[in-house]
Parts: sequence; structure tokens; C-alpha cells
Amino acid sequence: MDHALFIRDGDLFVPTLHTRGPWDPRSQHGGAPAALLGRAIEGLPSDVAMAVVRVTMEILRPVPLVPLRVVARIERSARRVQLGSASLFADDDEVCRVSAWRMRVADLDIPSSSDAAPFPGPEEGEVFEAESDEPGMHRTAMELRFVRGAFWQTGPATAWLRLRVPVVDGETPSPLMRALAAADFGNGISMAVGWDRYLFINTDLTVYLYRQPAGEWICLDATTTLRRTGTGLAQSALYDAAGPIGRSLQALLVDERRT
Repeated sequence: MDHALFIRDGDLFVPTLHTRGPWDPRSQHGGAPAALLGRAIEGLPSDVAMAVVRVTMEILRPVPLVPLRVVARIERSARRVQLGSASLFADDDEVCRVSAWRMRVADLDIPSSSDAAPFPGPEEGEVFEAESDEPGMHRTAMELRFVRGAFWQTGPATAWLRLRVPVVDGETPSPLMRALAAADFGNGISMAVGWDRYLFINTDLTVYLYRQPAGEWICLDATTTLRRTGTGLAQSALYDAAGPIGRSLQALLVDERRT
């Protein structure tokens, strides 16, 4: 089995089976393209040190398991802020895009909270045992340890997540890439209805980071709210071992599964 989410092939990124999502084995989990596009945003040039503080990903259609092309550009650049965008193409079809704000990194005399996460760390979490050994993002690409709730249990949940494989072969994932890959799990770990009868697919993912995460583990303290109209929202507070780092949001399309 390949040991990365994506394998470089010239200018293309070839997804491996680790990227597969839970709804359709032919399509990717949202965390995989989010991390890949975050990598593209971080690669945009800047005259000063900058940190990504907000990423919004629009999932324009299911992201297929085919070679993908990444295009990134600077939309606006100023002395202290920069707006970047990146798109993912399957052949000529744009399947996913992100916009992201970066802010210059300063050292100001401002008190900062260093409170630890208000729940046990990953070493005390219950390890998620996958339902099968079929490759997939939640089975083989990501390690999950629950300190509240469980993967197949409805209701709010708190889980620590860690990438098992690099995002791109031969590269160490950046803190941003780790956060984006984990953040798309919010609706899955805090599902409000059962997988067997309903689907709850996110059309987007927005991640705010007021501090860059440290270490391999990202924690999601996640809650999902659904309505009979077939819409919903998943919200996650994000942490690393040192404490809070930001928030993530996902708009959800909810429907009954077709038999």
C-alpha cells in the first residue's frame, strides 16, 4: 500500500486509496484535498513570514480518485495580509477550491493564554478500531482516539486525530496540513443521525486558526446540529496538546440514503 495521501507525478498529484471517503469509494474524503490545497497556499510567495489564519474550502463536486492538478495564486497582497486561492482540477474540471487569509507573524507584547485542553490527551483516548481493513481516510490514513463519544455513536464527540501517512509522498506534513486534514472529520465523529439510514455530506469547510498547531495530534471537540429541512451545521473547537488553536465549521446536506 502506498504510504501517502498523494503521490507526485510531475505536475500532477495522484490520490491513493488512503484518501477514500465514507460515502462513495470512488470519491475522496474532504480532509485529503483540504490538506493538499493548504499545502499550495503555504507555497505562495511572501516577502515576510506569514501564518494562515483562515481557510475556506468549497467542494464543488465529489473529488475523484484520479490524477489532480493544483493551481494557486495570490488574490491580494499587502504589507501585513495576503489573500490566496488554490483550485484542484481533474482534467479540465475544477472539483474543489480554497481561499485563505495569511497574516504577517509579529511579536507583540500581548498576554496569551496557554491553557491546556480541558479533557484528557490522546494517550488516554479510546483507540478507534476500523470496521474493516479496506483503505480509506478514516481507516488507514488517520489515527483517531476518542475521549468523549465514539465513531459510530450519535451525539457530540471529542477525539484526537493524527495523520498516519504524509499528505504528499516524501514530505513531512505542515501544522496547517495536519489541522485541515483533521478538521473535516467534525461532522463524521459527531453525527446526529445514523450512517445506516442517512447521509450528511459537507459542501464546504472553514477553518480559523489563531495559533499554529504544534505536534502531530489535533483534537476536535465537535457538535452537529440538523434540521428537518435537510440542512445542518457541524462545529468543532480545535486544540493541540498545548491548548486551543481555533475553530472549524461545515455546512451539511442531509438526506436519506437510497436503497
